[in-house]
Amino acid sequence: MIKESKEGVILQIYVQPKAKRTEIDGVDEWRKRLKVKVKAPPVEGKANKEIVKFFSKLLGAEISLIKGETSREKDLLIRGVSIEEVKKKLEIYR
Repeated sequence: MIKESKEGVILQIYVQPKAKRTEIDGVDEWRKRLKVKVKAPPVEGKANKEIVKFFSKLLGAEISLIKGETSREKDLLIRGVSIEEVKKKLEIYR
């Protein structure tokens, strides 16, 4: 779910588009990913942009989508914060 890499911290998420609002919805134990509901539809990258914006604001860091552009399972690269900081900020959702 959260891994360290040479470039930064990798956060693995599972996305549910077209939700009432954008929010973290716990952990998908089967997939071992953080569940994220996204208000935007999965059209023309709108949901991906909203995810990047949401996590940038939440974590106060530079976020980029590195895997899963057209999939519900996505990997985000977080730069500028340590793995401990990411875990601490996401702890309430576990």
